[in-house]
Amino acid sequence: MKLGIVGLPNVGKSTLFNALTAAGAEAANYPFATIEPNVGVVSVPDERLNVLAVMSNSKKIVPAHIEFYDIAGLVKGASKGEGLGNQFLANIREVDAIVHVVRCFDDDNVIHVDGSVNPVRDIENINLELIFSDLEQVEKRLSKTEKQAKGDKSLQSEVALLKKLQTTLESNEPARRLELSEEDAKLLKNYQLLSDKPVIYVANIPEEQVASQADNDYVKSVRAFAENFGDEVVAISCDIEAQIQTLDADEKELFMAELGMERAGLDRLIQSSYKLLGLISYLTTGEMETRAWTITEGTKAPGAAGKIHTDFERGFIKADIVAYKDLVDAGSVAAAREKGLIRSEGKEYVMKDGDVVNFKFNV
Repeated sequence: MKLGIVGLPNVGKSTLFNALTAAGAEAANYPFATIEPNVGVVSVPDERLNVLAVMSNSKKIVPAHIEFYDIAGLVKGASKGEGLGNQFLANIREVDAIVHVVRCFDDDNVIHVDGSVNPVRDIENINLELIFSDLEQVEKRLSKTEKQAKGDKSLQSEVALLKKLQTTLESNEPARRLELSEEDAKLLKNYQLLSDKPVIYVANIPEEQVASQADNDYVKSVRAFAENFGDEVVAISCDIEAQIQTLDADEKELFMAELGMERAGLDRLIQSSYKLLGLISYLTTGEMETRAWTITEGTKAPGAAGKIHTDFERGFIKADIVAYKDLVDAGSVAAAREKGLIRSEGKEYVMKDGDVVNFKFNV
């Protein structure tokens, strides 16, 4: 899973990236401090892995991972190349979802590119740039496809889709607002439109409001805006998250307790990412390793097996599965088998989050 961190300059993007990855990306108080996207690989927190590793006496634990791309600040006019915008917009096309950082704090010492703090205005400015970039792409494709469709009637459905997209984008609405058939939705994915990508808004709040984020009027406005589009919102103090990353486990727990934080912002952001993209994790465990595998909700057993190796999917025979909770309650794989908790599932089984699996295959 690849997530692109975007936003106006100086809203906390690189600070969030540093907090997430502890990679030390430059976080300077001037526009375009980030030119090329910084990339950080983050382990997905999953306490289930530690429990299973102890149970199986595993030599190593391999969590699921997310790649975060810290993409430079966008400005009004980015779709026309302002602020090196075209380069930055191209970087966004490569990600699965957008993490849009929005400034929800007042601080005269931190420059705002538009001179004042207004989260909804900031969101709309960036959304319009994504829409304008998509509209240009759609118009070019429509012109080309209409010509081809004169000699190939099978392209008429694509022409109709592109016209729908054009109308939506010209109304300053993102592509993801369109209700499409399954066939059109698949076709739309091939276009890699920026405004079709799902969005998580990270409302960057001041340190003193970490425990009372619901009182932040800026955050309220972001939530109201996101609700109209079915987008996710996570309120985080990017500065606090960066500080947390410098602490060891005990210090981190104490620090978070003092601030009234139940969970780190990273955990909440990842949870929202999984929800937004419809992802779940299944688990494998043994003496060699305990590992989490990320799949799309609704994936059947052979497809899940293919995440480990294509041979597993090609030669799939069955999957021996036990629910994580049942396995933990039983105390061991042997005990779970003895109690009849491990069941054999075939090709039509739809995987569930927390399934502990052993695939059987023959190639």
